[in-house]
Amino acid sequence: MSQPHHGDVTVRRLEPADLTATEAVSAWTFDDADRRTRRVSDSEPKPRTADESAMWIERALHFLTHDPGGCWIAARDDDVIGFALSQNRGACWYLWTYGVAPGHQGNGVGAAMMAAVLAHADGRPGILFSTVHPGATRRYRLAGFELHPQMRPVGHVDRTGIPAVSGLRDGDADDIEWMDELDERRRGGGHGPDHELLLATEHLTVSRPPRPGYVYTRDDGGPTLLAADDTTTASDLLNDALAGTPGPTLVNCITAQNHWAIDVGLTARLDIGQEGYLALRGLAPPAPYLPSGHFL
Repeated sequence: MSQPHHGDVTVRRLEPADLTATEAVSAWTFDDADRRTRRVSDSEPKPRTADESAMWIERALHFLTHDPGGCWIAARDDDVIGFALSQNRGACWYLWTYGVAPGHQGNGVGAAMMAAVLAHADGRPGILFSTVHPGATRRYRLAGFELHPQMRPVGHVDRTGIPAVSGLRDGDADDIEWMDELDERRRGGGHGPDHELLLATEHLTVSRPPRPGYVYTRDDGGPTLLAADDTTTASDLLNDALAGTPGPTLVNCITAQNHWAIDVGLTARLDIGQEGYLALRGLAPPAPYLPSGHFL
């Protein structure tokens, strides 16, 4: 399925053969945006590494496998100039990544791709991340999304202030069913097959029912996705994650409804900063919940 746009630009479904070119355009687009919106206090943006590019392609292939109708690109002749990759998960829709290459912005290409992925959402409540780029915030707000500013604790963890926690275990595939039920309560839809990919690439720690909660963590101990039924369990999971950090870390994606996570970060002597927006349509801000940058 495709739809022509502005004569020589076509918005069409992403195909596996497009992945390498689309990743390269994604890397270029976000590097350019990072440099344009860089604050004085921010470190110099770094290009994607080869490993990061390979991971991008692995995730995109995962999305193509499970919900190809949510994956779109814009192409001029044989050149990819834009991308919008989204997924339906039960009653919830999320947008993983979206952008238009430098030099092609402001010409309606982004609007056409947004229309394609929102049509695929078919009225589902939606969730996505927005950078501070003015074009991104304008596009999402015009599409009916509320923009919720996000905070993030960052720095070296001071373990002396982290309380001891108990009742947590390593998670496995047997936990996915109740985790999906928890996701439905927190954000309106389960993660489904995304849990399978996360289990293969991240470490999972759980608090099993009747006190359900879980957190996936990166190699540096920082959380990539956290959900719980109450703030006490959520705080225990985040404290446990931070206690295992070997060096500098950050906790991303904290909205005002998740101040419990700010309190955990302050106890660990991390510095609080701001980073972009959580954009929501038809959803209240999830809590207690820290969304994943890739699977929302």
